[in-house]
Amino acid sequence: MLKQNSDTPKERVPLSRERVLRGAIAVADSAGVRALTIRSLAAELGVTPMSVYYYVANKSEILDGIVDEVFAEIDLPPGDGDWRSEILRRARSARQVLSRHPWAIALLESRKTPGPTTLIHHDAMIGTLRNAGFSVEMTAHAYALLDSYVYGFAIQEAALPFHGPETVAEVAEPMMEQFPRR
Repeated sequence: MLKQNSDTPKERVPLSRERVLRGAIAVADSAGVRALTIRSLAAELGVTPMSVYYYVANKSEILDGIVDEVFAEIDLPPGDGDWRSEILRRARSARQVLSRHPWAIALLESRKTPGPTTLIHHDAMIGTLRNAGFSVEMTAHAYALLDSYVYGFAIQEAALPFHGPETVAEVAEPMMEQFPRR
């Protein structure tokens, strides 16, 4: 085995669609989805912009792909347990995923060409609600209501001016001082 010295360049990791999408998520996570361009993605991957086009046709395809990747991180209801517990588990998982990828909230339900993982996710959620006895109409309503709640909570949580319980007091104290004492 050859030992690599400090003058030897790092081994180049070949591009793949998965690596391109993971790179796109890294850009979006660090700078927001608006910062995601073919040029910024290529810089993240250490390649030329033209090489990215071999794996994705355009930004729209990248957005569809990263939405599918985000859905893949959310735990699916297994479909064989108590529907309330399964939906709660999925909601908690979605909240955790969206806290890692807050830029994704606006994209999750806006893409017109869902990927296979997104479709599997929707199918599992719909199946869980239908198996619980929800009508088609109530399934659609419940699914929309649940996601609105989780996504809204994730948006609010991302906008909070503190991060973690240790910073709540230092942020809250100046706010509380503005209230009249009773």
